[in-house]
Amino acid sequence: MIQNDRHAPEALPQHPEVTEAIVRERRLHDPSVRLSGPLAEALLDADFIEVGASGRRWTHAEMVAALPTLHGGAESSIPITATHFEGTVLAPGIVHLTYETRIEDRHARRSSIWRRDAAGEFRLYYHQATPVPDGTGRP
Repeated sequence: MIQNDRHAPEALPQHPEVTEAIVRERRLHDPSVRLSGPLAEALLDADFIEVGASGRRWTHAEMVAALPTLHGGAESSIPITATHFEGTVLAPGIVHLTYETRIEDRHARRSSIWRRDAAGEFRLYYHQATPVPDGTGRP
């Protein structure tokens, strides 16, 4: 289950590439995508790298294999609540997103870079999560 706030892409006037990247980022939070290697793989760039909130570095293959076991990987698992999406087009076909997540009592700020591949599809190239200590407010 995906939970998002009023910052839905359809609610914000923004560049179409930013909207597309937000939609795709949200798909990665969907349990049906996380449980399906082919669906997840279709959203990740071949050169994908993640630095998780734990500090662990993930490769494309590691992430595709691990997604079903991570939070949000099953309908019955703890949902990922994603809020405060903001995006910037860095260059044509390259979008930087920031947003926040809550998974139970864990709060993280996230940063993603999406880039268009040769077929014209946006794929997640880089993702980083930074834990937010308790009592830390926005920004």
